[in-house]
Amino acid sequence: MSEENLFAKFGKDKIVMSRIGKKPIELLQGVTVVIEKKSVMVKGPKGTLTIPVVGAVKVTQEENEILVTRANDEKKNKAFHGLVRSLLAGAIEGVTNGYKKTLKLVGTGYRVAAKGAGASITVGFSHPVEIAAVEGIKLSIEGNDTINIEGIDKQLVGQMAANIRAIRPPEPYKGKGIRYEDEVVRTKPGKTATA
Repeated sequence: MSEENLFAKFGKDKIVMSRIGKKPIELLQGVTVVIEKKSVMVKGPKGTLTIPVVGAVKVTQEENEILVTRANDEKKNKAFHGLVRSLLAGAIEGVTNGYKKTLKLVGTGYRVAAKGAGASITVGFSHPVEIAAVEGIKLSIEGNDTINIEGIDKQLVGQMAANIRAIRPPEPYKGKGIRYEDEVVRTKPGKTATA
């Protein structure tokens, strides 16, 4: 259905067309941005991130806002437009407040212990699984069943959490394994013995 048809059917005030790339990004306090031809450097209280600018996308700063525009409406440039805007917004949030993911170990005998800057996880294998420290990521252990992953790079924090969860994903019968703190694991009923 075209934009005009949507407006005719529901009224212009009811339809909000989502255009991520067109939204200006508000610069948070304490954040400075250095715009170069093919990259944008974002500096904040927690660190510095560099975001690549791809395709025919242009980044400009007006007072306290960052604007992302594209040269034309080619399909790939439309995609890059939204991508660059999302990455910049994520970087500004990251250098200001940072990102955090929490993982829980669920299962009898499943535990985690700090080992230097990394961690050692026992999840039912014949040996503990060692997790090496990664630059830009801070691992902290709470009790013996909780891992906190913190950093300024959203992608790096998410990838590290996914890698640790992949060591022993929750199984579908008892829900044992490594899961995100807010993850709901749907369990299946087991086979019942016939009389």
